[in-house]
Amino acid sequence: MITVKDKNKDRVVRHKRVRKIVAGTTERPRLNVYRSLNNIYAQIIDDSKGKTLVSASTLDKEVVELIKDKNKTEAARIVGEVVGKRAKAKKIKEVVFDRGGYLYTGRVQAVADGARASGLEF
Repeated sequence: MITVKDKNKDRVVRHKRVRKIVAGTTERPRLNVYRSLNNIYAQIIDDSKGKTLVSASTLDKEVVELIKDKNKTEAARIVGEVVGKRAKAKKIKEVVFDRGGYLYTGRVQAVADGARASGLEF
């Protein structure tokens, strides 16, 4: 019988390993990325208080209008830009990037690039 390797289980292990080191503070919160098959989500989290300060995803009404006729990578960049703009509105300038156990390429990198383009510093 053929066994299929659970890639998400491996990702969760990598994410837990990274989270031992990467943590968001009030001065420098954490920008977390979650990538599903069709959507991408980004949150800015203050781990010291355990609160989500800002979030954006491809399911937000504002973002859905912007990503019509775009591929998933372009949509991820737009999500990064939106989360960056929302963070600037809350006077958040610097964040720690948490790639969520994913490789820093493709859609995850596009979110980071979009956030940098809107003025966030990593």
